[in-house]
Amino acid sequence: MPVNVASLLGAEGQSLLNYESKTISKSRLHLPGPDFIDRVFSQTDRSPVVLRNFQTILNTGRLAGTGYVSILPVDQGIEHSAGASFAPNPEYFDPENIVKLAIEGGCNAVASTIGVLASVSRKYAHKIPFLVKFNHNEMLTYPNTFRQSYFGSIRQCYEMGAVAVGATIYFGSDTSRDEIAYVSDMFEEAHQLGMVTVLWCYTRNNAFKVKGADGKSTDYHAAADLTGQANHLGATIKADIIKQKLPTNNGGYAALNSGGSSYGKWDKRVYTDLAGSDENGKGGHPIDLCRYQILNNYMGRVPLINSGGESKGASDTQEAITTAVINKRAGGMGLISGRKAFQRPMKEGAALLQAIQDVYLDKSITVA
Repeated sequence: MPVNVASLLGAEGQSLLNYESKTISKSRLHLPGPDFIDRVFSQTDRSPVVLRNFQTILNTGRLAGTGYVSILPVDQGIEHSAGASFAPNPEYFDPENIVKLAIEGGCNAVASTIGVLASVSRKYAHKIPFLVKFNHNEMLTYPNTFRQSYFGSIRQCYEMGAVAVGATIYFGSDTSRDEIAYVSDMFEEAHQLGMVTVLWCYTRNNAFKVKGADGKSTDYHAAADLTGQANHLGATIKADIIKQKLPTNNGGYAALNSGGSSYGKWDKRVYTDLAGSDENGKGGHPIDLCRYQILNNYMGRVPLINSGGESKGASDTQEAITTAVINKRAGGMGLISGRKAFQRPMKEGAALLQAIQDVYLDKSITVA
C-alpha cells in the first residue's frame, strides 16, 4: 500500500502540500516528466549513447516512465569510514547486499565506489544501472582534511558496464580549482564513452560558519544562495544531473559580506524576488529555497536530485518524505538517499526507499 504522505508529514503537511510558489513560476521551468529526454536533453550536445543511458535510468525501478528517480548511494565506506557506516548493519560490508537493497527497494540506479560495484559487476550490471562514484574524501589522513581524490579511471567505470559516473567537488575549498579541473576532464571522457555524469555539488569551507553580532554561529554550507551557485558551476562543467543538499537556510553571501568583509558577488533580489526571503536572506519557504537551486541548474535543464541526509532513527521516514515533497514540488527530479536506508534491516530499508518513491508516484502532489 502507498504511504499516506499527508499523515506522515504531520503538522507541517498542509504548508508543504498546499503551498503555491510566488517566486519563479513553474511554467518557466524545464520540469521532469516521461518525455524529459526528448523534450529537454535531446537539445544538448550529448551523444545518442548518453541519451540512451539516461533514458535507461529513467526506465528502471518503480519510478520507470515517470521522469523521476530514486537512487541508492552507498559510498560512505570511504567518505565516513566503513566501520562507522556499516556497524548498524555489518551485512553491507558485502557489496552484493548494497546492490540487492537497491533492487529490492525499486531504485532507478545504485551508486557506489569503483571497488564495490566492480566486485559484483558481472552479476548485476545488466540488472540495475550502475552509477560509479570515482572520487572521494577518505577520512584516514591525519588530521582529517576536506579534499576529494580520484580512486579510479573513467575507463574502469565503462568496462564494468556502468551507465553513469559520479563525482564530488567541494566548492569554496582551497582545493576546489583542482577538483573542478580534473572532474571536468573526466566528465568529458565519460561523455565520449556514452555515460551520464552526476555531480555532488557540495560547499566546504570553515568560513561558511559565520558568527553573528549575537555571538551565535550559523552554518551556511546548505544555504540556498551558496548551494545554488555551486549548482551553477556544476552545470557549467556539463553535469547531466546535480546532487545537492536540501537548503536549510539562505543569506550566505549576506553573512559573508558583513562586518567589513567582502566575498563574491551578490544581489538582494536573489533573496527577495528569487527565493522569497527578506533582503538579508532570512526566511523563505522550503519549496522556494529549493526552487532557487533549480533556477541555477539552467532552469531545470540540468535536473536536481536532493540527498536524503544522515540516519536519525525513528524520524527517518518522515524526514525522507518531507525532503521528497519539497524536491518534487520545487521542480526537482528525485532523491538520492543512502544512510536512512542501509543503516537498518534490508526489508525496512527497502520500505523507506519505496515510501520516497510513493511521493513521486502520487499524482496529487504537484509542482508548486
